[in-house]
Amino acid sequence: MVSVDPQRLDSALHTARQKLLSEIKSEGYWTGELSSSALSTATAIMALHLVQEKTGENHDSLIQGGLQWLSDNANDDGGWGDTVKSISNISTTTLCWAVFHAIPKAEKKYKDTLIAANKWLSKTAGGTTRKELVPAIIKRYGKDRTFSVPILTHCAIAGKANWSDVIPFPFELAALPRTWFAALQLPVVSYALPALIAIGQCRHHHQPTWNPITRILRIVTRKKTLKVLENIQPSNGGFLEATPLTSFVTMSLASCGLGNHPVANKGIKFIKESVRVDGSWPIDTNLATWVTTLSVNALGDALPEANRTPIRSWLLKQQFKEVHPFTNAAPGGWSWIHLPGGVPDADDTPGALLALKQLGEINDTTREAARSGCQWLLDLQNRDGGIPTFCRGWTNLPFDRSSPDLTAHTIRAWLAWRDDLPELTPRLDAALHNAARYLAQSEGAGLDGWSPLWFGNQHAPEQINWTYGTAKVLLALVEPEQKALPGGGLRVTRAKNALLEIQGEDGAWSGFKGGEPSIEETALALEALAKVTEEDDETQLKLEKARNRGAVWLIEKVESGNWTQASPIGFYFAKLWYFERLYPIINTVSALTQLQKAQRT
Repeated sequence: MVSVDPQRLDSALHTARQKLLSEIKSEGYWTGELSSSALSTATAIMALHLVQEKTGENHDSLIQGGLQWLSDNANDDGGWGDTVKSISNISTTTLCWAVFHAIPKAEKKYKDTLIAANKWLSKTAGGTTRKELVPAIIKRYGKDRTFSVPILTHCAIAGKANWSDVIPFPFELAALPRTWFAALQLPVVSYALPALIAIGQCRHHHQPTWNPITRILRIVTRKKTLKVLENIQPSNGGFLEATPLTSFVTMSLASCGLGNHPVANKGIKFIKESVRVDGSWPIDTNLATWVTTLSVNALGDALPEANRTPIRSWLLKQQFKEVHPFTNAAPGGWSWIHLPGGVPDADDTPGALLALKQLGEINDTTREAARSGCQWLLDLQNRDGGIPTFCRGWTNLPFDRSSPDLTAHTIRAWLAWRDDLPELTPRLDAALHNAARYLAQSEGAGLDGWSPLWFGNQHAPEQINWTYGTAKVLLALVEPEQKALPGGGLRVTRAKNALLEIQGEDGAWSGFKGGEPSIEETALALEALAKVTEEDDETQLKLEKARNRGAVWLIEKVESGNWTQASPIGFYFAKLWYFERLYPIINTVSALTQLQKAQRT
């Protein structure tokens, strides 16, 4: 059996910890670095161009810099992926291709780039006319219009689609009370309200509905819904801190004669401030809160005492204390970011709760923050027992449904704070039972394991990252309270076996069986498997053999220096791929820490 030299493990863990600690910013927290995005860059260019065209503002240097970056970073096959490490896809390629056609003289200057893009689109969609591209875009997203309609709006602005191809968004519904939205079953997810309003108004401007009643209703609600849009825009102009969403809103307003509207002005300001030195834009500003809580939880007791108080204070300041104007979320949650565009969600909230517990020194302030955070998650839980991302009840579309990875993360947070919050114990116990029931019955919980919502693998069938989802679920299932529930032991065994089935011959993990392994996925699997203990010796020996093979692979990567290359396993909104520079570092620290504990037990 392959064995793991304790000294090599300790040395690799020391290297990984020191690297992660060196990434702390002077402000006392981590910010990481998100990948540059061709999709973000294309939409930013279009927004800048439209505002320049409609208002006379000069954004030419940013536009030209973005076009050059897109040309330099096209894939060898002529298309574009969401990141420089992503395979080409129809959405991003169409957006990039269209913006080259929209900018004066760009077609001539980047002739070779467009020829290659035309070939890719012709091969993939069957052609480059609206007859081929429009159905291809709609097919990719199905009934979820959150992203297909913005893409087609972008194409219509560029003259590559008709306005009749853009499915009208019922922006007039934004004039209704926010509490009605879940019942309305809108054609977009809960976070896309700005797009619903701006793109809906843009489409109505260019091609009003034939229905006289609906037309009058939209005319009457135009000003009111614009006011709603203005009220929900963050102070820095960036909706969700996301360049694509902000750009879609801004270009839509400019296209219908509102290039000088306050929302468009703030949107352009955000876009200009978000550009990188190389001319590109990221998918979001950063994931500061998320990577900070992940780092704290990965380091555990190895986080120096001097860093604990500043991080604790910073995290407490990031908790939302008022109803969020965007999603109407109650106070108590955390966002992925410390900037105005963030929205509280059910992955960052449990992450923050676990980090606060890990940081220690539980005083009244911290306990109250934990109570509020746990309460927020309790109120978010869906009837099926699972946890959605932003809003309870918006279950019509995938990104608003309950998710196994979020549910598992929440279980761990609730268990961490249960004994400190006696006033919530009855509700927490009931919620924990319901969450376990959801995990037992959730879609995707078959032989492959559990599928996550916010992470994927671009090479996997249906892009599902079984390793991420199953590893996160297993971390919750091995908690003694969960394992003691009826069927708890069987669920642990199922999750463990699913991960072992995915392991490659080299000892590493991809997101699916037979895939190319990555640092992130291997580390995720090892972290979870290191927490599993078997009752009989034979099964335990088999588990240790698999863990050791994976550990040796990961340790060798650290020793060779090839362990910090990030992979595009992250999903942003509407399944936009990203990679985060800190993910392989954080995950490696987590995995090696748990392997060291298992080895010393």
